[in-house]
Amino acid sequence: MFEYAFMQYAFIASFFISLICAVMGVFVVARKTAFYTHTLSEISFSGASFAIFAGLSPITGMLIFTITSSIFVSLAGRKMSQRESSVSVFSAIFIGLGVLFLSLSNKQSSYATSILFGSIVGISRDNLNELLILIAIIGVISVLLFRKLKYITFDPAGSAYNSKYAVCISLIFLILVACTVSVTAQIVGSLLIFSLLTIPASSAKFLTTSVHSMIGLSFIFALFGTWMGLYLSYITNWPVSFFITIIEGLIYGVSLMIAKMS
Repeated sequence: MFEYAFMQYAFIASFFISLICAVMGVFVVARKTAFYTHTLSEISFSGASFAIFAGLSPITGMLIFTITSSIFVSLAGRKMSQRESSVSVFSAIFIGLGVLFLSLSNKQSSYATSILFGSIVGISRDNLNELLILIAIIGVISVLLFRKLKYITFDPAGSAYNSKYAVCISLIFLILVACTVSVTAQIVGSLLIFSLLTIPASSAKFLTTSVHSMIGLSFIFALFGTWMGLYLSYITNWPVSFFITIIEGLIYGVSLMIAKMS
């Protein structure tokens, strides 16, 4: 299996993607922004479709669309109701744009399938380098903002006394989530991003209350799902994203059972 370069790249990419998804996923779950993450996945589809139409790298289009939408959602207001309304509007608009760009593109339908369901086994050396650079940037910013993000996430009452500070950190967080979504789409596709960004963190939440422990468990769950998914896909020739979502779903179910029995 490892004699093939694309499998080597896939395992390396999935390791670092699992790591960044673990960090961001814990805060996504804690801040109850899973719905927003799901919408970003749809927006990333539109971004990739636009990139294909314009002759750009798919991840470039994803970044442009997801980051732009994150800024718009942040400007829509801090109230959850306002953001949910904005997210719904953006979701509908961007899905429509995605369909339009695909119809205008001269690419085959396989490109659409790749965008929606992922194509990690098609990652090249250039794609891997691009992913690692982006993940490194997300990781550095996350480390620098970790304590502040932890504060406004788990102590909202205290952070309310400094609303401008909280708004700024929240905006940066939304942009980081947008970048993470764009990276994760390389593995599971734009429709199944939440399987790596939210399910491992939700599973870890049942088993521990420490933020660092949640991140560690989320990383283990995400990495196990991606690596096992890659192996099962290799021996069966079935889609990687199918195995990843099934494995993460089973982990979630087991974690829920353990939590109920304890």
